[in-house]
Amino acid sequence: MSQLLSPQSSTRTADETALPGMVSVPLRSELIAFRRDLHMHPELGHQEFRTTAAIRARLERAGLRPRVLDSGTGLICDVHPTPGGGSDGEDVGGRPMLALRADIDALPIPDTKTVPYRSTVPDRAHACGHDVHTTVVLGVGLVLADLARKGQLPHPVRLLFQPAEEVLPGGATDAVESGALEGVGRILALHCDPKVDAGRIGLRTGPITSACDRLEISLTGAGGHTARPHLTTDLVTAAAKVATEVPALLARRVDTRSGLALTWGRISSGHACNVIPQHAELSGTIRCLDLPGWRAAPDLVHAAVDEIAALHQAKSEINYIRGVPPVVNEEESTELLHDAMAVRFGAHSVESTEQSLGGEDFSWYLEQVPGAMARLGVRRPGDQVPRDIHQGDFDVDESAIAVGVELLTAAALLDARRG
Repeated sequence: MSQLLSPQSSTRTADETALPGMVSVPLRSELIAFRRDLHMHPELGHQEFRTTAAIRARLERAGLRPRVLDSGTGLICDVHPTPGGGSDGEDVGGRPMLALRADIDALPIPDTKTVPYRSTVPDRAHACGHDVHTTVVLGVGLVLADLARKGQLPHPVRLLFQPAEEVLPGGATDAVESGALEGVGRILALHCDPKVDAGRIGLRTGPITSACDRLEISLTGAGGHTARPHLTTDLVTAAAKVATEVPALLARRVDTRSGLALTWGRISSGHACNVIPQHAELSGTIRCLDLPGWRAAPDLVHAAVDEIAALHQAKSEINYIRGVPPVVNEEESTELLHDAMAVRFGAHSVESTEQSLGGEDFSWYLEQVPGAMARLGVRRPGDQVPRDIHQGDFDVDESAIAVGVELLTAAALLDARRG
């Protein structure tokens, strides 16, 4: 069962209170400039060529050897205890590595802010914080590379810069096919949260996001004059019944704790008030709180749509598009993030968070290896204006970048110590 994270963790030890890897003032300034450059040049999923090149160039300047993913954008880069040592997928002593994931794509919406680093690309914006995620993991790589040069990195760490998180079913599947998880035993990630103050994170054990799929339905039948609906397939009525009764049926055919919900975003049919059409279309999203309900959803939806359509003598074609399962935070990985944040910033910097109804393709990695995602606070302390992601005015308190770097750096070092 999912649960809010306990405010205290029992796994922290006394020697964990003095970890190396603090973010220097010059690096803080560099990372803020890097994030602003990404923010000014947002790129959509599978088009992140400039972003990929920028990340690659900075990692190579640090003496690292990034590898571009097979899809052409995004990178994998292993940081080894010996600078320049090892190769992708190679490990020390056969022990699996920790991976740190960042998503690098932007959204197809305009940037409405008035800031010097406003997007220079029309109708494109980093309105979900992926520029921050990318900068944080890049910063971790630079800090770990420096620790490796000093002989203070005990275990290799993989940096994963993933494309196309905003494109269903998500670029995570492409990254896995490119070998992103080979040699990996655990994976961690951060996601910006404008409801949490900068300097804090939100955590939860169990599901922290929801599954999200897409549904497209086409209904057909014999049309005709609205004066004689008994001689036709009354397709508008059929579409209306599908729109209202299918969600109701689903609510009765799955455990209510799964939170399976079908919500329509579009319905279309007909061109004239006195003509019964021959075609209707509906499309929407299906969200689910847990894995069992998500796995059962396609069969349940097909059966419910066919049942209602048949009652009204309409033929149905269903395109059920798998999106992403819920992100389910594994307990040990969640404790690792909790303890790393507590070591760096104190236990008071960690707060419990609720499960979101949004989808996140980080979940695909968790189908393969254990891991967890934390919500990185990016709200300016004292700001009382309600804000959300996926909006054109989205921005962050940039002090959160260094917080994220120190959190994930500490997590990598703690993971190596604990074995």
